Amino acid sequence: MTAEQHRTPASLRAAVAATRVRSGFASPVRLWRRSLQVRAVAVTLLLSSLALAAVGAVVTYTIAQGLFQDRLAQVESQSQRATDSAQEIILNTPSADSSVLESVQAQAISSVIQVARPTELVWVNTPTPGSIPLARVATSEGEGIEQLISPALRETLLKGGGQHWQSIAVPVKSGEVHPAVIVGDVLTFAGGRSELYLIYDFNDVQETLTVVQRALFIGGLALLVLIGGVAAFVSNLVVAPLRTAAATSEQLADGHLERRIPVRGGDLVATLATSFNRMAESLQRQITQLANLSRVQQRFVSDVSHELRTPLTTIRLASDVLYDARQRYDAPTARSAELLKAQVERFEALLADLLEISRMDAHAADLRGEPTNLVDLVREGVDALGALVDETGSAMRVHTPGGHAPVDVDSRRIARIVRNLLANALEHGEGRPIDITVDSSGTAVAVGVRDHGIGMAPQDAERVFDRFWRADPSRQRRIGGTGLGLAISLEDAVLHGGTLEVWSRRGDGTNFVLTLPRDSGALDDSRPVPLVPADAAPEPKQQKRSLLRRPARVGS
Repeated sequence: MTAEQHRTPASLRAAVAATRVRSGFASPVRLWRRSLQVRAVAVTLLLSSLALAAVGAVVTYTIAQGLFQDRLAQVESQSQRATDSAQEIILNTPSADSSVLESVQAQAISSVIQVARPTELVWVNTPTPGSIPLARVATSEGEGIEQLISPALRETLLKGGGQHWQSIAVPVKSGEVHPAVIVGDVLTFAGGRSELYLIYDFNDVQETLTVVQRALFIGGLALLVLIGGVAAFVSNLVVAPLRTAAATSEQLADGHLERRIPVRGGDLVATLATSFNRMAESLQRQITQLANLSRVQQRFVSDVSHELRTPLTTIRLASDVLYDARQRYDAPTARSAELLKAQVERFEALLADLLEISRMDAHAADLRGEPTNLVDLVREGVDALGALVDETGSAMRVHTPGGHAPVDVDSRRIARIVRNLLANALEHGEGRPIDITVDSSGTAVAVGVRDHGIGMAPQDAERVFDRFWRADPSRQRRIGGTGLGLAISLEDAVLHGGTLEVWSRRGDGTNFVLTLPRDSGALDDSRPVPLVPADAAPEPKQQKRSLLRRPARVGS
């Protein structure tokens, strides 16, 4: 085999990757749905996170405003002192000579820098007509610092006078942009007036705020971890008893009726445990009584059935003698002999069914598996009921798209199921055609018996497998059934690990579907024969009865 043949196809790799992704998403979802403790801790953490985020936002905003306002007040105070110092220097200069004014300007700027210690300074002179002009002065480590002065600030400053400030962003040599505040004021002198703009870098305030935010974030995370641990601990105090109660209830459901919940303390959980234990004791007592009664009943039915077989055999022999000699009697006596024989046969069938159902109740029924062709089995069942088919007038239509391969089943039991289903369809088919379908899939084989008779109401379909139950007791039956046929058929299907289901509707007939696994494994969800017939009209709610698929070993 070459390396290309060993290589996994791209489609298979994609399918495996998709499966892993779905599994990765499914695990947290499954854990969320199944664990009350996980949901409690997760909800606690989520709400705590929202609360901490809200508190952190408020605290951060309050601290930021406090730091900014304190730094702004300091800047405004420094700017005001620097402006007053520069104005005093200008007012003490009597001469209007240009060299003197330039010297005074330099002296004022030096005083401003020494008093205010700004990051940047811009001095803008606006001389009056005919006066000596002074040069603009800007001290900056960068270029274009004058562009940071917005027209709105200049207009406000020139109109209103006094000190004004504005928040700006200042570029630095490293390429970063620092938050800053520009404070402007107006100075007057003999030749006109000057606009003084002092720029203060607020990056130290921002760094302080960043440190505070980092500390709040780390503290919040630590607090969340602590809250999560406390929530897990507290929720475990509540969930642990519930987990114990759930495990105990599952053990009770599995048949371990002696299981109880440990009772600790006197709180609400202890009260729940006490009440649960009392309920379990009551259930155990009642179930034990019912089990004993059921065993007595089963033993009684079994014993009576066995005891009746001996006298029944004698009666059967006597009825056969009378029946064979009926031609020598008058008409009423001959008819009595015929009725006696028919009723003895019915009584014999009833005893056989009672013995069979008692063995099933005692789990003493065994399977004798052998390769069986279900198509042949169905055809034999149809042929065996030929007389009844002629009497009812119903046509038997056998459809065999599949099911020809032998299946390892107990042919006697499956033949009994098919016979019961066919007889039931003939009894209630109202003379209309009956469709028998045999089909198979890779894992299952199925037989469907569909009649087009009167059908059943939903509540009747729910009870069709109950013992000795009849939908219409007043209805005259052509076949003297025992009332146990469908119940025994149900048990036979379950013994094979299969299902026997029914669909029925008033005026639309009934469809029974027997589904059996091909091997002794569990039956999957495949349906070789659909439960709802293809010719059935849609209905709002389908009525069906499904069985638990209990696997059974087919022995030889």
